[in-house]
Amino acid sequence: MGCGIQAVIFDLDGTLLNSLEDIADSANAALAAKGYATWPVDDYRRFVGNGMEVLMRRAAPQDADDEAIASLGRAMRDNYAANWHNKTRPYEGILPMLDMLTEMRLPLAVLSNKPHHFTTMMMRHFFPATPFVRVQGKPEGGAGKPDPSLALAIADDLGVPPEYTAFMGDSGVDMDTATAAGMMPAGVLWGFRSEEELVRHGARLLLRHPLEAVNCL
Repeated sequence: MGCGIQAVIFDLDGTLLNSLEDIADSANAALAAKGYATWPVDDYRRFVGNGMEVLMRRAAPQDADDEAIASLGRAMRDNYAANWHNKTRPYEGILPMLDMLTEMRLPLAVLSNKPHHFTTMMMRHFFPATPFVRVQGKPEGGAGKPDPSLALAIADDLGVPPEYTAFMGDSGVDMDTATAAGMMPAGVLWGFRSEEELVRHGARLLLRHPLEAVNCL
């Protein structure tokens, strides 16, 4: 692998998995149950990225108070627990990419702002054969991305200095995380957010297909 990269940390939603429809369906069901307006699936591209609580705050009416947001968040989690696997699938090219990176003996990890138990459950379901060194979601009550603390802890687990670690994600939050951690910000263009956002947040590498990672990182 080029650029001196010796390890890769991946975002999950919008990077490894196309999970947008299941997220949107679960959030819309929570909104509808409270009598609130729902959103087209595509609008959820700008709601995701900072965890479920922030997602529901963005999707809820502007006049919804903290108690209403908390109730929506609980309903969203319950809906998602039953529906996370309905339409979600790995993006085309992801599985071959992971196989190739594994064959190259690069240590791999995942860091998501999705709650930790969802993150680990989904990784076991969709990627059971890939030997990820660590799979990390957002801890309950803990800091998520773009705080670099978890990314740095994962690099330590991988045994690779941050400057030789690529952080691959589809959002500005991921690029900010990589930059704050001193890692290579690698933006993917098949995910939920735009190329403009990735560049604006410091992407040093843009990937149009997963298999480009094998040669470009």
